[in-house]
Amino acid sequence: MAEIFLAGGCFWGLEKAMSLLDGVLETECGYANGDPRLIPDYMLVCSGRFGYRETVKVVYDPVIIPLERILFAFFLVIDPTQERRQGNDVGEQYRTGIYWTDEDSAKRVTAFIENIRDKYPEFHTEIGPLTQYSRAESEHQSYLSRNPGGYCHIPREMMDMLAELGGRHR
Repeated sequence: MAEIFLAGGCFWGLEKAMSLLDGVLETECGYANGDPRLIPDYMLVCSGRFGYRETVKVVYDPVIIPLERILFAFFLVIDPTQERRQGNDVGEQYRTGIYWTDEDSAKRVTAFIENIRDKYPEFHTEIGPLTQYSRAESEHQSYLSRNPGGYCHIPREMMDMLAELGGRHR
């Protein structure tokens, strides 16, 4: 098994999107790469003062789905030209990012980004090692699965497309 941490706006939609990919074994909403002296909660993260990003931990089987396919799906549902926002979600916690926990992932993420960066007029997606991660409160876990009509900045058509590509049902 392998893991990658993705920040892509509100974590509710990104968690649902990643869960639709065949080979993704587990997703979890959390907060990443903020002030390591704090134990974050939703209100602290939403203040924007401590550098945390709403982030999805993606645990996957690299035999079934390569990291590059996960990254491809990630860039289908985010806009890397937006600096501190995705859709209607605005704030420091909605910055986009890709955070790794091992050298192989670092090399693969870096190579992937080098291949796509020039396709965008601006590129604000952070890439780097995961320095801190805390699981979000239980009410944020699998939110859109429990609340199918809940708010999501990722269009429904994109979720349907990922479900088709990923071989899973919404």
